[in-house]
Amino acid sequence: MGRNRRVTLSAEETLAWGVELGKNFHPNQVVCFFGELGAGKTTLIKGIAHGATGIPFEQVCSPTFTYLHIYEERLFHFDLYRLQGVDEFLSLGFEEYFFAGGISCIEWSERIAPLLPSDAIHIKLSHREEHGREIEISGCEIPDYCR
Repeated sequence: MGRNRRVTLSAEETLAWGVELGKNFHPNQVVCFFGELGAGKTTLIKGIAHGATGIPFEQVCSPTFTYLHIYEERLFHFDLYRLQGVDEFLSLGFEEYFFAGGISCIEWSERIAPLLPSDAIHIKLSHREEHGREIEISGCEIPDYCR
């Protein structure tokens, strides 16, 4: 399994790296995000959404109270912070999005760990200094850009 670490020193650098990732992800790619509140998960996903769909950064926000935002029918942004567990996820029919031809970006994906595809990419974000982030990406299909 591939693994890579990157440090970004600002939200702008995190967005820019997300844009490059979004350009390199493929249909049906599942990307799992890990990190505490405020670690930069949504910021990185804003970049990924822009790179994958062209949608402006400011139109991407965390779907904390709705669980899912769909962008251009090509990017599915889940925020499972409030999810009660696997059964609730299944009852909402969300697993179908994993194979709907878009990129599934899942914040708090540990809440549905048994459902995650084995080829999912895992991205862990953690605070580093005031505005910096350490980003660790791992998975079976890391885009060449990340290596």
